[in-house]
Amino acid sequence: MGVPNGQHAAQHREDDQDPTVGALSRRFAQIRTELAVPGEFPPDVIEEAKNAAAQPLPQLPDLTSLPFWTLDPPGSMDLDQAMHLARDNEGYHVRYAIADVPYFVAPQSKFDAAVRERGQTIYLPDGRIPLHPKVISEAAASLLPDVTRPAYVWHLLLDGDAHVTRVSVARALLRSRARRDYETVQAEFDAGRADDQVRILHEIGTKRAALEVARGGASLPMPEQEIVEEAPGRYRLELRPPRPSEDWNAQISLMTGMAAADLMLAGGVGILRTMPAPDPAAVARFRRQAAALGVPWAQPQPYGDFLRSLDRSKPKHLALIHEATSLFRGAGYTPFDGALPDLRTHAAVAAPYAHVTAPLRRLVDRFGLAVCAALSSGEPVPGWAREALSTLPKLMSASDRRASAVERACTDAVEAAVLSSHVGEEFSGSVVDQTSKNRPIVQILVPAVLALANGEAKPGDDVRVRVAAVDVETSRIDLDIIARQA
Repeated sequence: MGVPNGQHAAQHREDDQDPTVGALSRRFAQIRTELAVPGEFPPDVIEEAKNAAAQPLPQLPDLTSLPFWTLDPPGSMDLDQAMHLARDNEGYHVRYAIADVPYFVAPQSKFDAAVRERGQTIYLPDGRIPLHPKVISEAAASLLPDVTRPAYVWHLLLDGDAHVTRVSVARALLRSRARRDYETVQAEFDAGRADDQVRILHEIGTKRAALEVARGGASLPMPEQEIVEEAPGRYRLELRPPRPSEDWNAQISLMTGMAAADLMLAGGVGILRTMPAPDPAAVARFRRQAAALGVPWAQPQPYGDFLRSLDRSKPKHLALIHEATSLFRGAGYTPFDGALPDLRTHAAVAAPYAHVTAPLRRLVDRFGLAVCAALSSGEPVPGWAREALSTLPKLMSASDRRASAVERACTDAVEAAVLSSHVGEEFSGSVVDQTSKNRPIVQILVPAVLALANGEAKPGDDVRVRVAAVDVETSRIDLDIIARQA
């Protein structure tokens, strides 16, 4: 991924002053090579994408008079979703627009083949590797403000408790009016300055979260280790809980994915995002781990409710959160055409669920959207979408593995860079897990580093560690436990 020449020059000057910057840059390049991260798109793919972006808008129903808006992290350009929310008698009318990526990607084209090979957008601290060329993902298909775009618009009617009572989805033209970010929306809401759209989002999001609890949904409250770029080549690490506005927005997406799964199951064709319920033995083992750590868990309480009660700021709770990953295994994609699959639900969602809300960043969503729009209108499912269903699990599984490996490798590298100037210093942390050889895994809170340590300690222990050695170019960190407190 290239950067302007001026940025290269600035980085070289920075490297001369701080060798860590250069070492980290080289490590990122090495990760790209080791994990076969795609580079630039070939010229013929770029040309196809440019031609697709230049085509005239399709003839579709016009919803440009409605003030749709987007909600994403600051600076986002690949905007998959826009919404327009309204009260409807005692309930709500949610219009949720998803970028019309199928319009821009011709089936069986070189462009299509390149996107299938990638599977999803991959994020690195020094840049992202997009699923689609930027002329599509950050321009022609993105639901940017003040431009007319084609989209798949979901119409979801909700009752007063936010149960979905009616669903349809169809293509239309829309025009977003505002690009908002989570931090600003949250600040406005907390200050009592939120407009009606945000207030409705809060109402629906809160009610949908309550419905999730009622149906037995479970989410893992894992602390989000966020890499923040302070200056070119310089990063810091933070543990940041999600803002409520992110949760409200996520509930809209989750609701749409559940509606998509219901459409697919009713129509007998589609692809679900599935995950089996945790094995009873795994739940029993997790319950014993909670008891061993002294964290109360009432016998009738479902594991999802117990997870929601955990406090990430408490070492023993944090250790349990890490242990709970054993309950969230086996997620995959389940295609079907005709006979319905045996596994139809996603255990964490506690309902059938499908990915359809992020087609600019995830391959499978493009096909799910086309299937749902056809089923909603009573039209035949497009052949190109139907034929691809059986191939998508393998493609998505490969891209998921690569994206996860890249994320972990880059985080390890940044952790090493952050600690490189602290060799010999001591930090407080918590043991959150152990390797198969009982080597402690320690979470340092400030800076937010998760690393192996040498010494004796068990999950849930508060510890004091010393940074013994760091090598940024190999991401190696040596921590020594010098004191522990059960």
